Amino acid sequence: MVAVAPSQARADIPVIDPASEPYWEAARDGRLLITQCTACSKVHHYPRPFCPYCWSEDVHAVTASGAGTLYTFSTVFVNDLAPFKERLPYVAAIVELTEGPRLMTIIEGADPQNLRVDMPVTAVFRPVDENDPDSPYLTIFTPSEEHA
Repeated sequence: MVAVAPSQARADIPVIDPASEPYWEAARDGRLLITQCTACSKVHHYPRPFCPYCWSEDVHAVTASGAGTLYTFSTVFVNDLAPFKERLPYVAAIVELTEGPRLMTIIEGADPQNLRVDMPVTAVFRPVDENDPDSPYLTIFTPSEEHA
């Protein structure tokens, strides 16, 4: 008898907690939120209820411009996790926002061979699961129009 592996859960569905819920709601509305500390004025990303620079809990969400530069990237050719396997190859990246924070993301809308470190990119938003009307939205990046 051949054992059949149970179907693998999707690895791309985010866990939404109270600290990150405003971020996901803003992404659905086409806005990228970052967090600013009232005590030291620095901005950071990912959403969390304290400042990673001064540890103050006096933080609040601000809307980022969505503009940034490609800090580093890698074209992924092998990934067995669902649903990434069906999307191969894709570009995993770190983008440095104009406001300063860096975030992990993917780059879409460009041939990976045309990507360059420091090229301007712009945030766009799409559902994680296009077949689910309640799906959270992802912040992804595309080359800015002048570099597309």
